Amino acid sequence: MAHCSRRHFLKSSLAAGVLAGAGKLPLLAAGGSATDWVTLGRTGVKVTRLAFGTGSMSGAVQRNLGQEEFTRTVRHAYERGIRFFETSESYGEMHRMLGIALKGIPRDTYRLMSKVTTREGTDPQAKIDELRKLAQTDYFDILLLHYQHVADWPTATVRWQDGIVEAQHKQAVISRGASVHGLPALRQVPGNQWLQTAMIRVNHRGTKMDAEDYNTAGLGNVPEVVAHVKKVKSEGMGVISMKLVGEGAFTNREDRKAAMRFAFRNAGVDTVTVGYKNTAEIDEAIENLNLALAG
Repeated sequence: MAHCSRRHFLKSSLAAGVLAGAGKLPLLAAGGSATDWVTLGRTGVKVTRLAFGTGSMSGAVQRNLGQEEFTRTVRHAYERGIRFFETSESYGEMHRMLGIALKGIPRDTYRLMSKVTTREGTDPQAKIDELRKLAQTDYFDILLLHYQHVADWPTATVRWQDGIVEAQHKQAVISRGASVHGLPALRQVPGNQWLQTAMIRVNHRGTKMDAEDYNTAGLGNVPEVVAHVKKVKSEGMGVISMKLVGEGAFTNREDRKAAMRFAFRNAGVDTVTVGYKNTAEIDEAIENLNLALAG
């Protein structure tokens, strides 16, 4: 894979005209299913439209299941056709628990994404190796810079960006990206030449979505977020949606169905990750996405 040097880090904002038109975006064409394989932008990495997330309340929900029940839940998702699993360094024991849950399943039949915390004083290669060992995997299909929430993150994380590119050369990582929180951080995603994939908060209500304050208790700016999603998609970047059910805030199923429809049919994301605590939630998420894709 081609090395992306520091000279290539670009930052850009969307034009006002793009933002103004965000509320009138057309629906995507109907069709497909939750467990279809789709390609993340120009990465060449194929994932299922629906992913299994392990970060509900920073992983507490999944950790509290215990290994046996968590493994049963992961295996149910796999058997139903969900073949994209994601975790993060900040989710406590979830790398280890996910590695145990997936043990024995052929590695080429699923995709695995991790996220690293961009701490000072931590060696990127050592951290990536540590996480691979915990997850019992030779490689991550996707590795993200986790929780980028300030406007200068593209320059502040150069050491980690270079470390991930080095891991790609070693085939310990296949594709790279970042998860972003807050509009100042999100505005740096369009035009960024290092990014191959972006993880962005998307739902129809703006709950737990991006605003000027990355940690706002209020609602996010849905039209601007959707405009950024459209822009980066047009640039060939893959988009993974998170916070689909507002971090568990959508207790009404109609809201969860509407959120799924909005993410795929209006915002046009490639895939969405949802955290589950039981098999019934997996079955519902699959049905909700199938309904959204049907029209």
